[in-house]
Amino acid sequence: MSTFRKINFNNSINIVFTHTLRNRVDDYFKTKGISKHGNIFMYLKTLFMFTLYFAPYFLIITQTFSESWINLILVMIMGLGAAGIGLSVMHDAVHGAYSKNKLVNKIFGYTLNLIGGNAINWKIQHNVLHHSYTNIDGADEDISPAKFLRFSPHAKWLRVHKYQYLYAWFFYGLMSLFWVMSKDLFQIIRYQKMDLISKHKTTLGKEITILVFSKIIYFFYIIGIPLLFTSFLWWQILLGFFVMHFITGFVLAIIFQPAHVLSQNEYPVPGEQDKLDSSWVIHQLSTTADFGQKSRIFSWFVGGLNFQVEHHLFPAICHIHYKKIAEIVQKTAQEFQQPYHNFPTFLQALLSHGKMLKLLGKPA
Repeated sequence: MSTFRKINFNNSINIVFTHTLRNRVDDYFKTKGISKHGNIFMYLKTLFMFTLYFAPYFLIITQTFSESWINLILVMIMGLGAAGIGLSVMHDAVHGAYSKNKLVNKIFGYTLNLIGGNAINWKIQHNVLHHSYTNIDGADEDISPAKFLRFSPHAKWLRVHKYQYLYAWFFYGLMSLFWVMSKDLFQIIRYQKMDLISKHKTTLGKEITILVFSKIIYFFYIIGIPLLFTSFLWWQILLGFFVMHFITGFVLAIIFQPAHVLSQNEYPVPGEQDKLDSSWVIHQLSTTADFGQKSRIFSWFVGGLNFQVEHHLFPAICHIHYKKIAEIVQKTAQEFQQPYHNFPTFLQALLSHGKMLKLLGKPA
């Protein structure tokens, strides 16, 4: 996709439903007298996620443990910590939901750079392309992966897709490694060609400077310091780096993909002049699914992204409120006979995603 593709929704329909839903959610916060942003529990979670990532790191570089298997567990914990920072901290901040203070959101949005990624790329791919045009082939980059993966029934079919339901899980683990090593640079240049960088009131030069500088810092502390100040062999350090990112990528993928790549969800095709005969709100309901709503620990760790429907409808609201909002969204959707996809457990959603991968592996 070399040019920005703007899809037009028919927001003149379903107005009553849209207004009713938004008013009910607004009334919830007014009645409770609480902010839509984060609170002390969000700040404590932030502290926990950073500890989960950096505590094992310091134990490794100080060589607190000599046993290889313990250090391997530590890098795996770092992988979980990196995923936790992405899911529970950076994600809210980039959406402007972490705090009502824009500077605070900006600072915590850059935590993605701290763990190897790039904030502006994520903001464009996720906030602009994915949230605006969910499950639209050629517009939503989240369903436009490498050619050996097929996430949309409208994407070109290749013979190799027949086996993607088997091999996709391995490549999910390579996702964050791919971002860190190469995708960020190519992506930022492509977004410049699409004229999406300037729309965020910044320049390509500034963003490349931030990208390069943050990559240097990241690779220095994650690989350089262990090489210079520990007795670990180079291949052990690179293996640990790979394992950490494999855990991070796999966790991120299995949280985001089961919310959209499902047979229950729709994959709308715009008509003439890229118009859809659906309102944006109904589009989000028909292309997104929740899962594991009753699992508090799971929901806590994944940043409430098991409440993906609520997140897509109200991305500027902090995820700590999604569980309560979900009750309002589900009730209102049922009242107006609108779709609301929800899997009782995460495992059910994951299995459904696997079945969809197999279905998409067929040419028809």
